[in-house]
Amino acid sequence: MATDIEKLLAQLSPEKRKLLELQLKKKGSAGNAFPLSYAQQRLWFLYLLEPESIAYNIPAAVRLKGKLNIPVLEKALNEIVRRHEVLRTTFTTINGTPMQVVAPEGNLPLHHIDLSGIPEEEREKKLRSVLEENSRIVFNLTKGPLINVHLIKLAENEHILQICMHHIISDGWSVSVFVNEFSTLYTSFLGNRPSPLPELRIQYADFARWQKKRLEGSVREELLGYWKKVLGGHLPVLELPTDHPRPAVKSYRGGKRLRTVSGELLQKVRKISQEQSTTPFMTLLTAFYALLYRYSGQDDICVGTPIANRNRAETEGLIGFFVNTLVLRGDLSGEPSFLELLQRTKETALEAFTYQDLPFEMLVEELNPERSLSHTPLFQVMFVHQSAAEGNLKLPGLEVEGIPLEGDTAKFDLTLTASELPDALALNFEYDSDIFNADTVDRMLEHYQTLLEAALDAPQQPISRLEILGQEERRLLLEEWQPRETHYTPDFCVHQIFEQQVEKFADRPALSFDGKNISYKELNERANKLAHYLLKKGVTPDTPVGIYLERSPEVIIAILGILKAGAAYMPMDPLYPVERVSFMIEDADTRLIVTQDSLKNNLPAEKCTLICLDTDRTEIELENSHNPDVPVKPHHLIYIIYTSGSTGKPKGTLLSHYNVRRLFQATDHWFGFNENDVWSLFFSYAFDFSVWEIWGALLYGGRLVIVPQIVSQSPESFYKLITNEKVTVLNQTPSAFRQLMYAEEQVGNAPFKTHLRYIVFGGEALELNSLLPWFERHGDEQPRLINMYGITEITVHATYRPITLADVKANRGSVIGEAIPDLPVYILDRHLQPAPIGVPGEICVGGAGLARGYLNRPELTASRFVANPFTTKTGERLYRSGDLARYLINGDIEYIGRMDNQIKIRGFRVELGEIETLLEQHPGIRQALVTTAKDPRGDNIITAYLVSNDEPIPTSRDLRDYLRQQLPEYMVPSAFVMLDKFPLTPNGKIDRRALPDPLENRMELEREY
Repeated sequence: MATDIEKLLAQLSPEKRKLLELQLKKKGSAGNAFPLSYAQQRLWFLYLLEPESIAYNIPAAVRLKGKLNIPVLEKALNEIVRRHEVLRTTFTTINGTPMQVVAPEGNLPLHHIDLSGIPEEEREKKLRSVLEENSRIVFNLTKGPLINVHLIKLAENEHILQICMHHIISDGWSVSVFVNEFSTLYTSFLGNRPSPLPELRIQYADFARWQKKRLEGSVREELLGYWKKVLGGHLPVLELPTDHPRPAVKSYRGGKRLRTVSGELLQKVRKISQEQSTTPFMTLLTAFYALLYRYSGQDDICVGTPIANRNRAETEGLIGFFVNTLVLRGDLSGEPSFLELLQRTKETALEAFTYQDLPFEMLVEELNPERSLSHTPLFQVMFVHQSAAEGNLKLPGLEVEGIPLEGDTAKFDLTLTASELPDALALNFEYDSDIFNADTVDRMLEHYQTLLEAALDAPQQPISRLEILGQEERRLLLEEWQPRETHYTPDFCVHQIFEQQVEKFADRPALSFDGKNISYKELNERANKLAHYLLKKGVTPDTPVGIYLERSPEVIIAILGILKAGAAYMPMDPLYPVERVSFMIEDADTRLIVTQDSLKNNLPAEKCTLICLDTDRTEIELENSHNPDVPVKPHHLIYIIYTSGSTGKPKGTLLSHYNVRRLFQATDHWFGFNENDVWSLFFSYAFDFSVWEIWGALLYGGRLVIVPQIVSQSPESFYKLITNEKVTVLNQTPSAFRQLMYAEEQVGNAPFKTHLRYIVFGGEALELNSLLPWFERHGDEQPRLINMYGITEITVHATYRPITLADVKANRGSVIGEAIPDLPVYILDRHLQPAPIGVPGEICVGGAGLARGYLNRPELTASRFVANPFTTKTGERLYRSGDLARYLINGDIEYIGRMDNQIKIRGFRVELGEIETLLEQHPGIRQALVTTAKDPRGDNIITAYLVSNDEPIPTSRDLRDYLRQQLPEYMVPSAFVMLDKFPLTPNGKIDRRALPDPLENRMELEREY
């Protein structure tokens, strides 16, 4: 226990630590003092740490109707106190050792409260308040008494008897002992008969001494040996989806939710238990394991369960803190059926019961798990099974009715109590209200019942396939919260819509760059000439034409010219390494590339034709300036954008004109973009967010401000540009916007409100609390902040969610809102079944925005674009995004993160496996693990953990230079950490949680954060 105390002491303030140490060193007499049991010892130290805590109160109350004899009631109560020394016990520290001190006698005060004079309509409300107050009494363990009794008078023949005891002297079994003895004594004393109860052979203090002595030798070693085998090494922490972030220090605030299910279901539980030679406890626990598995996705789950710990006749009739806790480690691996999991649970439970005598407190001390004040050690959820109610209070002349006390404490994240009633099964969830809402726990209870019913009806079914959703929840997820069937039928390609805007706004500026404007007419004519030039080069519909240009108006001219020629553009950023560009050209079999003279030496001129917009301009200018008549339709390709690939090579995604056109049709009712809007082209044209920026301006007759490369890298310069250019629609990744907010503070209050209508976020998860400085400066009205989720394969955006100050203050997660009208968004488990509300699953998107697939990757296309199981239409597909999200109770979708090894850096998708593959090809590296960390600003940075080959060990500069030859700069790790070996989990996998902090252990870096 000393190790435990030292860790707890470390968390205390200096003042509290001093008070605790004084208490521990206190000297006194050991005359009537006895050692504490192991369970009492833990609660004593918790009391010293938090003397005001009510987490370990045990309250109970009954309603008594009829003629109550109060003197007899008091006599019966005091006889119980006389019989059981533990009810006269207090606690102290003597010569540094915690001891329990038994008072030779004790008179239990009965506190009277009279509510009979209160009007009837107010009486019950007042009663609930009194009951709650009495349940929250703060016991002083050093002074006692540790049992508190109230008699509340409601009327002449109606009373409430409320008892509250501290857990250090009592447990659930003890309550039954108390009730049975009270019934017997009240009945006897009422008839003027003496107590019929035999004197107790031992007292609780005797048990405590016996327990300490028994666990000093070989018995202790045998018990510890078993539990160390089962629970030693890396223990899983159950990561249930919560409504609120887990606080740094557990407060023990809680609540209770109750659900009673039919006796028919209970009979089925008993039937299958009999058939499988198990017990209802094991069957109900198996269903609980299955529920936790479906909620968390984890197949190694530890559940605590209490045992009475009264396996000797002498202790059965004692009041005291006997209960012990067993940790039952469930193995849910390998997709077991319910029957298979039931047999596993049986084996686990029977073994644990065999070794049940080891106190939980001793086990924790020996295992010494990594401590956290935010959750309990070894397990985070508890399962309690209660057979038919014992200890019912029966008093002559009185009608007795139990009063459920809600209580507002919780020792664990969740405790499921399954109680077998005569004709029903009562399910009660005690929950940590710091992390769960009541409605969430209500759904858990419904899911548990639904899953249990499904398991009993089809026990051979894998637990992963058992039904968990009720009919109403399924209707919400698959019907109500999905967009009504909407289908847009664009008649024109994107460049043809642009040509319509040219007719209306010929002389208005279409592009702005470096202080100069290009009108719609000029832009159209220059693009037309390039298109005619490309047609003479043999361009046909769906032909990929590369663009390799520095950021300037020529990029837009090139895009329009390629589209007008009927081809698809393939963007290649000049910042990419030459090797990556060469791979893209070869992979797409690109024969034509639009570039500029200063960049052509980076391209394989021998394999393809280069069109330099500067040196070939004279020839291009001779072409026709009219719109070319090319038979290109909306189903033809508009672009091929390459994203990072997990195998070490990028992959090309194929999008059509239809995909892009319908994106703006589907979102128009939200935004209402028009010819007066000014957009900034902030993102690289090789990133699909640029598609939204370019066409959001040009399809509506608006103006597109092309942000120079040097300006995009300076938040202060970019801030000034969007202010001077009167930008109305700003698109940002959250990380870029954080820098912009800081730049605004440096520059001073600017006329952001004057011009901006919308700020649209995308490309990364948005942490809402990062927006608080913005709302504090600008309020909640204009511009509107919009969070949109999307990825390349579903055409830029798939969801829409306005963000308000209320969202930020509510400390919500990254809400991404509702689906765009023609893109149903499902949150599914790995078997493509709908995940319950609040439970994470994979974002799977259907509808019109889906890409054709991946260029030359039929197997990858087939694995990511799958048949839609929620429609009867043939050919309908779902894109499996690999992103985790969940539906919230109001229908909002909350983004959580990635399922795989992919991240977002400045909006770009990065497959960490691609970086790992390249690092392991370096001659100096034997193993690599690439992951992410947060830099001091809160942004993602890429971190590489490395195991080197024999000398010489490469430096961080060596590795960075090596990677820069093959990867874009944003994919090069910011931190390298060299390890002697990887920390491994017991099953041989790399233990990511055991890796050192990269910012403290990184090799020397060349750039600052």
